[in-house]
Amino acid sequence: MSRDILQQIEARNADKERSIGAFDIGDTVDVKVKISEGDKSRIQNFTGTVIARQHGGLRESFTVRRLVDGEGVERTFPLHSPHVVGVEVKRKGVVRRAKLYFLRDRVGKATRLREKRVAVEEVVAAGDGAAAKKGGRKRGAKAKAERKARAAAEGAGKAAKKGKKQKAAAE
Repeated sequence: MSRDILQQIEARNADKERSIGAFDIGDTVDVKVKISEGDKSRIQNFTGTVIARQHGGLRESFTVRRLVDGEGVERTFPLHSPHVVGVEVKRKGVVRRAKLYFLRDRVGKATRLREKRVAVEEVVAAGDGAAAKKGGRKRGAKAKAERKARAAAEGAGKAAKKGKKQKAAAE
């Protein structure tokens, strides 16, 4: 019964959801938090690693952990709170778990996660009419065969040119 009421309220307020930014567990993020002190308000950054995301919909929250003077500090932020102004991803992390609570036992450099390498797709138009490819060298047996065929074709072309030069020199 109460679940139906919550779903109705979430559906009604779904259009009010605002885009915070896409981030995942393991990412190092800057959470921009609005802090009110008296009649003044300011925005403060909380930088750390996202170790968990809980719930979903309008009730979704996420936990960010950081080390301050060798002491671990964790803060849980409601994703759709008016106090959370934005979330900026500084670094993407490679993780294989949904919750990174094991980082609580680690200190110093051991808390670092491997960085996810985002491939920059650089389209290179091939002059021989082949399909465009991503930047970098292809690997595998098929690519090796292609390279050998290309080298043989270039070698045959060079040999033909060399033969013409020798004929011209002999005449």
